[in-house]
Amino acid sequence: MPKVVHLLALGIFAMVTSEFVVAGLMPQMAAGLRATIPEIGYLITAFAAAMAVGGPLLTVLMLRLRPKPALMTLFAVFLAGNVLAATATDYGVMLAARVVTGAASQAFFGVAISVTSALVEERLRGRATATVLNGLMFGTLLGLPLATFTGEHLGWRAAFWGIAVLTVVAAASTFAGMPRLDHVNGDTTVRAELRAVARPRLWLVLSTSTFVIGATFAAFSYVNPVLTEVTGFDPRAVPLLLAAYGVATLVGNHVVGRFADRHALPTLVTGLGLNAAFLTGFALLAHVPPVAVVCLLGIGLVGVTMNPALVTRVQRTGTAGPLVNTVHGSFITLGIIIGSWLGGLLITDHGLRAPLWLGAGLALVGLLTLIPDLRRRAGVNRSPRNLHGISPRAGQGSVHPGPGGPARRGGRS
Repeated sequence: MPKVVHLLALGIFAMVTSEFVVAGLMPQMAAGLRATIPEIGYLITAFAAAMAVGGPLLTVLMLRLRPKPALMTLFAVFLAGNVLAATATDYGVMLAARVVTGAASQAFFGVAISVTSALVEERLRGRATATVLNGLMFGTLLGLPLATFTGEHLGWRAAFWGIAVLTVVAAASTFAGMPRLDHVNGDTTVRAELRAVARPRLWLVLSTSTFVIGATFAAFSYVNPVLTEVTGFDPRAVPLLLAAYGVATLVGNHVVGRFADRHALPTLVTGLGLNAAFLTGFALLAHVPPVAVVCLLGIGLVGVTMNPALVTRVQRTGTAGPLVNTVHGSFITLGIIIGSWLGGLLITDHGLRAPLWLGAGLALVGLLTLIPDLRRRAGVNRSPRNLHGISPRAGQGSVHPGPGGPARRGGRS
């Protein structure tokens, strides 16, 4: 695995930590900015909206740049946003800072995953994607607790300054360790990227990602009150349970990365089926502590960890270019918004178990979006040509450029 893949993971770690930091420092930020807790909560929504809408727009501006300058530009924009947040004198300035960092973060995700795909052979793309997405997993497991600890002891501004320093370290490391690439995947153009994004089948594939992530975040967004008020755990035990959940996501991300390249579709079918089962078990038996813990860890293993398989499927349907990857990130962000928003609405009328049922339902809908690919795969396996010994993968892939070379056909999972 090229060293720069791990360096890009460090950049993603910094950006995920910035995304989550507001959730851990709401009281302190509310007092410092003379705002209410709900208003501070809107900063999280603003970040997500900027990722979903601003990320693709910023990526389009980066398409004419070579990968290295594009990444450095996005690091600079993200750094400026965090410095603006650290020095914000009122709520309006902080809101602007969150919009800037959200857009830069999503664009960075897209370009980084495209660069990762260009640096390795096609058969290793899923594993490489899992490696770079370790930054996402560690951001949840370590970044948020560290930023919260810093903010609680040194003030909330110190947390943003810490993220700014981490951003500088990640940018300098990436600049020093990244080889020169003319363009990711050859001749990336705005027109080619827009044409790829406009494919109807790609939108169906992207919707799977929305339901996979929406199912997980419907539950995860409210897991703290579920564990304390329904399961009956002491609040002091929740951080340990969330740490165990974080470890489960690291393990699941590693395992899915191993299967994503050659078995993306079966991996997604298995993951969504298991996630629906764990979410249903959690909803039914949340009052039984051992079962609740098993289901929580199960959701960690097969929830957001489907990302490498999702990325592989999206790239084989569209391209491995920056815009397709960034738009994919927007669909993932949409899943987070849908899961957390609908889950909150349902709690009012149906109680704390409602988001768990919602998650199970979203996972089942995600399975339905896989049916066209499953039918296509079954048809290929039954075709007369296949009976004569021709591989079912032959000729079934979408044409997309390989790493550093001309376009070629890659088999679809």
